[in-house]
Amino acid sequence: MHDLAVIWDWAGFGIRWLHVITAVAWIGSSFYFIALDLGLTKAPNMPEGVYGEEWQVHGGGFYHIRKYLVAPAAMPEHLTWFKWESYSTWLSGAALLMVVYWAGAELYLIDPAKAELATWQAILISAGSLTIGWLIYDALCKSRLGTRPTTLMLLLFLLLVAMSWGYTQVFTGRAALLHLGAFTATIMTANVFFTIMPNQRVVVADLKAGRAPDPKYGEIAKLRSTHNNYLTLPVIFLMLSNHYPLAFATEYNWIIASLVFLMGVTIRHYFNVRHARGGNPTWTWLATAVIFVVLIWLSSVPMFRDEAGEAPAMSGEARVFAAAEGFAGAHEIVLGRCSMCHSREPFWEGVRWPPKGVLLETEADVARAARAIYLQAGITHAMPPANLTGIEPEERRALVAWYRAATR
Repeated sequence: MHDLAVIWDWAGFGIRWLHVITAVAWIGSSFYFIALDLGLTKAPNMPEGVYGEEWQVHGGGFYHIRKYLVAPAAMPEHLTWFKWESYSTWLSGAALLMVVYWAGAELYLIDPAKAELATWQAILISAGSLTIGWLIYDALCKSRLGTRPTTLMLLLFLLLVAMSWGYTQVFTGRAALLHLGAFTATIMTANVFFTIMPNQRVVVADLKAGRAPDPKYGEIAKLRSTHNNYLTLPVIFLMLSNHYPLAFATEYNWIIASLVFLMGVTIRHYFNVRHARGGNPTWTWLATAVIFVVLIWLSSVPMFRDEAGEAPAMSGEARVFAAAEGFAGAHEIVLGRCSMCHSREPFWEGVRWPPKGVLLETEADVARAARAIYLQAGITHAMPPANLTGIEPEERRALVAWYRAATR
């Protein structure tokens, strides 16, 4: 059974790799088409219905691209659809969420100091919360606010701030920021699946039937694509945040996450204006730098400390590891080799927060982190980094023996 941990970890690695590959494809195509759309120019003698054109050079060849504001007069023989990049990114991300945070709920998802949740309750909240944003956002877009894009974006930002705070009240800081990213990515993919693609299919159907497509379908799709454009960079930040405790394991992590959405707007605004040949809005870089400095300040002032009283009770699975042969020795090894960083008040020089928010002080801490200890410090030498604390080979073997005794 202990080999299942290795297989499971490799499965998570493979899914994460797939998620990154599909995300690169989706983000790349999204950024390309936004830049293309903004860079279109008028030219004499363009065919009827053409909004603008652009000449591009790449890979040793020239490309002549034209955009029809609604649709061409007839259905083209070859038509490439851009949808699977988005779908594959969301599906692989959902799979990764299940493998890492649902299967590892006790270590990565549930924070007993915030909410005493059973694993099934935490998973239900995790899955259910991802749909809420889309339902609210979609309702706002379909209301009269759909014609007021600035107001709509402001309300979307307030929704994201509310969810940022809400997630930090229920889950671990690491899981909270990750879920905010998944929450936002769900809105983006739902835009593609429920709005952009159906509208494009209506236009295609009209062309095939010889009808003139209604311009409103293109306008609606364009609005949703623009929203996706501004949300992309914050989602990337939130997906990377789980590697940086200064982002997720601080007292004001929900404010940090909220401000990241503003940085996403300032950065994208700069490139959008440049692509539209509208100037060089360098003020956006100053604004981004100021916000980033505020993030740094929020991550360290005031210093965040976990002042919870008693350590939360162990779950059934953790009790199995605590009762297994070799636990006392494993706990002693972890205290001597790992707790100087993975403690509520780290005393290793330069470490101010436990890496990735993982605590390895109490017996309950060690029992909950059994699988991670087995993988990181038992069968591999990932921890301690560069073996700075001098963990001995026999100590690693003792950690492996303890884990395997509990999983026989």
